[in-house]
Amino acid sequence: MARAALSGAPSNPRLLRVALLLLLLVASGQRAAGAPVATELRCQCLQTLQGIHPKNIQSVIVKAPGPHCAETEVIATLKNGQKACLNPASPMVQKIKKKKKKENYSK
Repeated sequence: MARAALSGAPSNPRLLRVALLLLLLVASGQRAAGAPVATELRCQCLQTLQGIHPKNIQSVIVKAPGPHCAETEVIATLKNGQKACLNPASPMVQKIKKKKKKENYSK
C-alpha cells in the first residue's frame, strides 16, 4: 500500500534532490526579484581629481559619511557626461558645498 501511494514520486533519489534544488533556486530567485536593489556598499571615490574648472561641472552630489563609506564623497558630473571625484577639503568644493546648502535652505 505504501508503494502504491509513492508510485507518483520519482524512484531515483538523485533526481528528487535535483528537483528540490531547482525548486529552491526558483523560489529564492523570485524572492530576490521582488527585493529592493541595494546601493553600492563601499566608497565610490578611490582617488580625487584636482584642477577641474567649475564651468565644466554640470552637477555635484555630496555623499555624507555612513555605513557605505567613512569619508565624505563629492562626485561631480561633468558637462561631457563623465563623473569625477573631487577632494572635499579643496577650497573650490567647499564653495560648491556652501552654495548647495544655501540653495537647499532657500527652497
